[in-house]
Amino acid sequence: MAGNFFRVRCPDCDNEQVVFGKASTTVNCAVCGTTLATPTGGDATFSGEVLETVEQRA
Repeated sequence: MAGNFFRVRCPDCDNEQVVFGKASTTVNCAVCGTTLATPTGGDATFSGEVLETVEQRA
């Protein structure tokens, strides 16, 4: 099971956080608590802006 890590910017406070692309739980911003990623059973849906792929796995 491979997955990628992404740097996501929070839409509310501009905090940047690394999130796993196949997150199985809701990921909240560590600063303000806004939801950054929502699980969908496969790839997570991101609420913030994806800035870059931090680590790509095949």
